[in-house]
Amino acid sequence: MIPARTSTSVKATDRVNDVLARDESLVEVFVRHSAHFEKLRNVTMRRVMARLVTVAQAARIAGVQVDALVDDLNDALGLEAGSPIALDEATEEECYHRPAALREVELDVREDMRTGREPFSRIMAAVAKLGADEALHLSTIFEPVPLFGLLGKRGFIHETARNGAHDWSIWFWRADRDAAVSESEAQEPSRTGLPAPARTDKVDRPTVWLDVRGLEPPEPLVRTLAALEVLPDGHELVQVNARVPQLLLPILAERGFACEIDDSGADVRVRIWRAGGG
Repeated sequence: MIPARTSTSVKATDRVNDVLARDESLVEVFVRHSAHFEKLRNVTMRRVMARLVTVAQAARIAGVQVDALVDDLNDALGLEAGSPIALDEATEEECYHRPAALREVELDVREDMRTGREPFSRIMAAVAKLGADEALHLSTIFEPVPLFGLLGKRGFIHETARNGAHDWSIWFWRADRDAAVSESEAQEPSRTGLPAPARTDKVDRPTVWLDVRGLEPPEPLVRTLAALEVLPDGHELVQVNARVPQLLLPILAERGFACEIDDSGADVRVRIWRAGGG
């Protein structure tokens, strides 16, 4: 039994990263429930993905009982389990049926997942290019639950279908297709498929530079998020990259950062600052 550092019980809605922050050895509890959680032993991957996924979502991805997982985590901490939360309540998501008129854009990342390659930059790039009359048909080896909330905040809804034990189909499309058409006509898209950044921020700030060219995913994302955690007030971070960091952009918005992308030169420069002024 791990000595409890807090009297607060682990809940299904807790982020996996926060649970593991209590004690690294809690990884073993996850792994005992499913070999899928072996990925949590990789500290680099854990620093990225465990921050995005709740215990309930992790249980759903691995196909294990969330109540049993939560009970075992609390037992390892020497704590009483809190009130049980149904998996549907913990994930708080809806699934829709896609309109038949949508044209499908295929993206198969199953091989990436099997070999441990990071597929999220490909997914986010494909989503950014979707037209109002298109749906992304994503093929994966498990249900990518964290994507649902991530893309939901960007105006996308989804439909899922399980084809086999390690074969899932997920479709993403814009929730308001008419609004998407109007928006695309009103804004000139950049090379990334995202609206061109509005250059309204003219404040001169001390700059911290971070060169992530040549690093393999997810190291650029990990290093950028780590640098932002210690970014002094009133400063900005400039990430120098070989490509537009598609996965980073929605995470920045979620954490209260604004950014401006300059991809006009040989390298991509992403200027990041606290949206509140900082």
